[in-house]
Amino acid sequence: MQRKSVRGVLPAIAMLAALTAGLTACTEGGGGGTTSDAKAGGNAGAVAQPGKYRSLPMPCKAADAKKVKAMLPAADSLAPAAREALYAGVADPSYDADRRVGCRWTAQTPTETRLLSVGFERVVSYDRAVASDDDKARQVYIRQLTNAHLPVPGPVTSPTPGTGASATPGAGATPGAGATTAPTPTPTAAAPTGTSASPGAPASGSPSPSASSAPPELGSRVLEGLGNEAFLDDKLGQAGATAVQSRTVRIVFRTSNVIVTVEYSVQPALPGAVPPSTETQDRARQLAQALVDRFNE
Repeated sequence: MQRKSVRGVLPAIAMLAALTAGLTACTEGGGGGTTSDAKAGGNAGAVAQPGKYRSLPMPCKAADAKKVKAMLPAADSLAPAAREALYAGVADPSYDADRRVGCRWTAQTPTETRLLSVGFERVVSYDRAVASDDDKARQVYIRQLTNAHLPVPGPVTSPTPGTGASATPGAGATPGAGATTAPTPTPTAAAPTGTSASPGAPASGSPSPSASSAPPELGSRVLEGLGNEAFLDDKLGQAGATAVQSRTVRIVFRTSNVIVTVEYSVQPALPGAVPPSTETQDRARQLAQALVDRFNE
């Protein structure tokens, strides 16, 4: 009787052990699948961090006051209240002050009119799993660079034999990729002034009026050391017997996810006067550098 009872219990124990092992295998297989799915979901859900700037400063106050006054000389006859209003600037209409703002100034004297504008645009990527705010801002910057007919910087490539001699350092272009292809006139090529004769010129010949009076034209180009990337667009109005020839310098630079535009225009009152590119560009660039420092505070 006792031996028959043991024989009956053993098959039951074996069956229970088999069922337990099967349940354990199913549980482990299910757990492994859950872990794999969680990892895959985590990778698919990775997004870029938001851009550095979450808001924009007030452009009329962000522009350096001393540099604005130097760029916009006021008429001596201007009343103190009008002078104060001139340098306070006029803010552009904005429907979202954290996305796009601007400010404008106008100064008139008997000899010329000067216009200045500053604009800030904060770029936001609506799908940071695809592109970050900085990536989107760079796309906006590249589009403006292309519209200015300037070369888009690309990856650095090794120079081919013979290209080193044709490079023109000191022409104002950004060193590195794309800089040597920028259509940048070299100031040193048009720099000779005074009465010294150039090589090959007749010893008794006097300098031509055009060579001594015409200032060098710096031209449009990519800039170095201004924000993350920057370019300068210089446009001179067409000359004519009665047409006033104005000059407009526009500097666009990107700092993280913000695009900053500085536009400076000098319009002489009488035809024949040509605003110099050197002075106009220098003033615009100094203000742009002050804005870079303002964003880095």
